[in-house]
Amino acid sequence: MLLGAIADDFTGATDLCSMLVRGGMRTVQLIGVPPADMPIPDVDAIVVALKSRTAPARQAIDESLAALKWLQAAGARQFFFKYCSTFDSTPHGNIGPVADALVNALDCGFALACPAFPTNARTVYQGHLFVAGSLLNESGMENHPLTPMTDANLVRVLSHQSEGTVGLVPFVTVDRGANAIRDAMTELKERGRRYAIVDAITDAHLVAIGEAAANHALITGGSGIAMGLPGNFRRAGLLADAGDPGALPRIDGACAVVAGSCSRATLAQLGFARLHLPVFELDALTTPDAVALSEAALAWASDKIGDKPVVIAASAPPEKVAALQERLGREQAGALVEEAVALIAEGLVARGVRKMVVAGGETSGAVVGRLGVRSLRIGAEIDPGVPWTLASGSGADLMLALKSGNFGATDFFLKAFRGLEG
Repeated sequence: MLLGAIADDFTGATDLCSMLVRGGMRTVQLIGVPPADMPIPDVDAIVVALKSRTAPARQAIDESLAALKWLQAAGARQFFFKYCSTFDSTPHGNIGPVADALVNALDCGFALACPAFPTNARTVYQGHLFVAGSLLNESGMENHPLTPMTDANLVRVLSHQSEGTVGLVPFVTVDRGANAIRDAMTELKERGRRYAIVDAITDAHLVAIGEAAANHALITGGSGIAMGLPGNFRRAGLLADAGDPGALPRIDGACAVVAGSCSRATLAQLGFARLHLPVFELDALTTPDAVALSEAALAWASDKIGDKPVVIAASAPPEKVAALQERLGREQAGALVEEAVALIAEGLVARGVRKMVVAGGETSGAVVGRLGVRSLRIGAEIDPGVPWTLASGSGADLMLALKSGNFGATDFFLKAFRGLEG
């Protein structure tokens, strides 16, 4: 095994896995910290997916360190802490605290931080994160129900979260290539900086940043920064040709979508789906009971499963989310929706669904946990950052696509299942 990664949510993990597979690395995603006696998969990269993005900071640190210990024992040569391309976190963490703990555990003293993913319109310029051309705090992320992002200056955000100091590798340096980036990061480390926010506005920048970090013990960022890592291993003679690293077996069964994300992208995808597919919308404000919500959704779906994909959504616009949070509290509202969607996913599988798209990072974590999934073998991409996966665990094998709320084209839900027809 070459690369060991720790992701702070499940969709982010599959996003990273997809990038590595695209680069020719055989990749498996494991759900939760693996037990010490778990056999090591025969792959080039392992991504341990945690549900730590919104967990208490101490819990996020402990789980991340446990995952690191397992990956070290498994023989990983380099480590990656993966977080969202919109730097999702609270003012106090968890990106900074977890990164601090990993830097200390690896005794490396320094790590770069770059969430950029230009293919999905995430760019970093002068240390500021842009989403589709808008500053992060003006992109809709300021309304995120769990991790509202109100500052686009990543140097400032990470400085508030970390015990270390944060520097910047600006665009003018990044645009000069890998050697210039490497020299700039070395200088920042020698000046006592623990982190460097690294600008990136093109894929070529990400490849150069990855090349510059070939000898780093730890890399932190979004999946885009992994674009340059397979080439490092290949140049070192460590990565052989794996044929088609994303080939998956065919799974027969019915199709469904369950959505919990309230992002603009997912809301637009649901709007498009309503024109073509049967859609059931959960109303947690009217019925704040997870069991009752799931029972209503499954009763609606029971005579529709099998004909065409069914869509069940707990997603809602910001004003409805705010009303539910005001009534129940932010944590209780999120937990209610996650439990309801997880129960629905379990019920759909019991009714014959074997191919499922799950929209939303927290939603995906709840669903995968409820279904007892332990590993995901990564297949071909549907849209950038979202692959189909073969999910294995305590029950029947499933095809799952775990979609970050912000990812995917407007027709994503239809496109996903069309891609399986061939």
